[in-house]
Amino acid sequence: MAVKKKTKKKKKKRKSRKKKNDFQLPLWFHYVLLGLMVIVFFSIIYLFFIHPYKYRWKKCTGIKAYGVCIPKGDYLHGLDVSRHQGKINWDDLALISKEELPLDFVFIKATEGGDFKDENFQSNFNSAKKTGFIRGAYHYYIPLTPAKKQADFFIQNVHLEPGDLPPVLDIEVINKKMTSGALQDSIKIWLSLIENHYQVTPILYTSYKFKSKHLSHADFDKYPYWIAHYYIDTVRYEGEWSFWQHTDVGIVPGIKELVDLNVFNGTKVQLEELLLPPSNPQTK
Repeated sequence: MAVKKKTKKKKKKRKSRKKKNDFQLPLWFHYVLLGLMVIVFFSIIYLFFIHPYKYRWKKCTGIKAYGVCIPKGDYLHGLDVSRHQGKINWDDLALISKEELPLDFVFIKATEGGDFKDENFQSNFNSAKKTGFIRGAYHYYIPLTPAKKQADFFIQNVHLEPGDLPPVLDIEVINKKMTSGALQDSIKIWLSLIENHYQVTPILYTSYKFKSKHLSHADFDKYPYWIAHYYIDTVRYEGEWSFWQHTDVGIVPGIKELVDLNVFNGTKVQLEELLLPPSNPQTK
């Protein structure tokens, strides 16, 4: 009899478990959950893939040229190039000087770190001068490579002449092993060595966010600032700036690849005042 009672109790427990396991969420809840998942998915797509570049699809309120909307303002215009633009037809590019919106200056990548020279630098640098552009050379900085080694390498490979733009330090990244203070100390060494050699104040290139986060120290305010900030109507940087790289998707004759476009925040006279003078010792 005791055995039969136990088996009856087991059957009752099994039935109660089945009833619990048979519980299902209502159909409307599944639809709500699916809807929320769709909203989250498209929100992520918008935030990370559309919102940062929405300026590309905004109605152009300025001048449409070179495949992009050119910022409003009384600016001088230019571009910057490196080996990523491939072989440039400088004769075709020079025709830009006859356009309604001419490009007056060009920055050319020269070196990177302590041992890499851009393979197209010398030909680009020479051709830029022959075709009438105001030219400049820039160095891409590698944080963990000694600053002196990088400065010496740039000096070995870049001979500037009267009428050229000052040397440019392109700093875009910080190594995880470094603090902002350590990066600043390293950059100051490069800037000081370059300034002593060329006898001109170098230009500092970096993004709006990077400068605000890592290079906001007052010591860097003495250097002409070339700000990289894309897809905006006006520069929101509160300090002074000399150049603004406003897009990386420019289309110009003579260059098959997309190119960065820039503006100079001043007049032609002010740009000329920034150039290396004839009395510069490095140009002799």
